[in-house]
Amino acid sequence: MTLRITWEQASARRMERQFLANPAPEGTPVADVVSAMLATHAQVLSAAEVSVGVRAIGVTRADVRAAVWGDGSPSSSEETASSTESVSSVKSISLVKTYGPRGTVHLLPARELPMWCSALPAVPGGAGPFAPDVRVTEEQARQIVAAIGDALDGACLTIDELGDEVVARTGPWAGDRVMPAFQDLWPRWRQVMHRAGQSGALCFGPNRGRKVTYTRPPHFAPQPPAEALRELVRRYLHAYGPATPAHFAKWLAAQGGWATGLFRELAEAGEIEEVELEGVTSKGSGDGSGVAWVVAGDTVFPAEPPRGVRLLPYFDAYAVAAQPRELLFPGAAYQRALAGGQAGNFPVLLVDWVVAGVWHQRRRGRRTTVTVEPLGRLTARQERELGERVRRVGEVLEAEAELVIGEVTTGPHA
Repeated sequence: MTLRITWEQASARRMERQFLANPAPEGTPVADVVSAMLATHAQVLSAAEVSVGVRAIGVTRADVRAAVWGDGSPSSSEETASSTESVSSVKSISLVKTYGPRGTVHLLPARELPMWCSALPAVPGGAGPFAPDVRVTEEQARQIVAAIGDALDGACLTIDELGDEVVARTGPWAGDRVMPAFQDLWPRWRQVMHRAGQSGALCFGPNRGRKVTYTRPPHFAPQPPAEALRELVRRYLHAYGPATPAHFAKWLAAQGGWATGLFRELAEAGEIEEVELEGVTSKGSGDGSGVAWVVAGDTVFPAEPPRGVRLLPYFDAYAVAAQPRELLFPGAAYQRALAGGQAGNFPVLLVDWVVAGVWHQRRRGRRTTVTVEPLGRLTARQERELGERVRRVGEVLEAEAELVIGEVTTGPHA
């Protein structure tokens, strides 16, 4: 008989495994916390710092930055970031800021790059958003990625410096300014920057003043692609299962049919097994449950769901990956906390195990005001706990935090 999993059971296990039910003990390596999430979205670094910090006792933004840049944390000086000192710091990092799932900027554990940098390039891609005369061929893309890796080996370069090196190694065609971006035209080679990051040829380096730099992560031996993909599915199901191939494809921005085939291969090999999950619709299931998957043998779930309130920042891994999204964002939360159905554009308030509000923080010097907009009435106990969560956000950001309960007037991703 197929095991049936309720939404509360699935949420309880996911939150437990992501250090949301109980934060990681003091002294837990920052990379271990990120590994539990699989990856931490880091387009906005302060959001990544909060994602990690609220999951680990005592961790602050300084700890996250030290894990990313070692001794070469972002500098406000105008000194060169390509010095031996800065490059040496990259070799000691435990986290890498680079292009991860969905081609967006993430923090990834450095020790897991052999999996990520084999699995992500093996995910089939589409034709891309650019016109045919703008796109690069597959051979040109390979040349660009190789040139990026060669240029960044042992160096930290700004985007303009990297562009000069790429053009010198490939040809003038790579520098043609034909790529539409932010009301400007970028050189052709930049359309495969995410691919360079996903393959291990590029990661972000310490800032040079206000300028972003790029370098090459520590060298590693990649896993065979098929093995890396299987491991990624197992890791995903451990953190976010039970889940369907469609959930995995959405999280990875991959093709649904490809994900279905991949799950089928793992099922035939006995690496994953079926369960029924509440909220997954399937033909013939009248009780609102349908087929989902877990790692084979991984069928123990907590008896009680987590209680309490929690604050998750922009694009927190849990809010983006936990599915079905309609159950995580029930009722009014689906309209208020999502942007066109996309999760992550608003920081969210969790009450127990579902989204029940949004929040926003505005920093001024050493103080930050955290405005929380609940979508329902909070009890006195929940308000007290919310105050504690706000103080923790302040500690992570190394600021004194003030709680305001009221309407959040900023738009998505503001």
